[in-house]
Amino acid sequence: MAEVKKEWLRAVKFTLISISAGIIQIGLFTLLYELLSLNYWVSYLISLLASVLWNFTINRKYTFRSANNIKLAMLLVLIFYAVFTPISTILGALAEKSGINGFIVEAVTMIANFVLEFLYTRFVVYRGSCDSAVKASAADQRTDIIDDSIAQNASNK
Repeated sequence: MAEVKKEWLRAVKFTLISISAGIIQIGLFTLLYELLSLNYWVSYLISLLASVLWNFTINRKYTFRSANNIKLAMLLVLIFYAVFTPISTILGALAEKSGINGFIVEAVTMIANFVLEFLYTRFVVYRGSCDSAVKASAADQRTDIIDDSIAQNASNK
């Protein structure tokens, strides 16, 4: 039961952090698409990249608390976006050209990204390494206590 509660909490954290990433994405998209009048796909790609960088960095530390190889984790996220980005960019541009409002397209894309990214990140990127940073930190603290104790005993002699 504790494991189920931990996974629900992880999903809530991911949701809240993803909302902050979504605010970054939609804010930047609005700036580029509406104020600078860049076309949909350029606005989308730039805002998506900013959102992904934020989401990866914060979720790695606070949601998944993983100590696994950061380069490998980034490579796996890059693989996800190497598939998701072209598909969502092409479909989004086609939808926008067919008359669907760019903000509606952006919202649908962001929801799809949210669901797929959580599943991929949890079960592929951080499979087997969730909470490993917490475990490593606790082990480091125990080692520090032992080291301090040894140093104190040596200085007392």
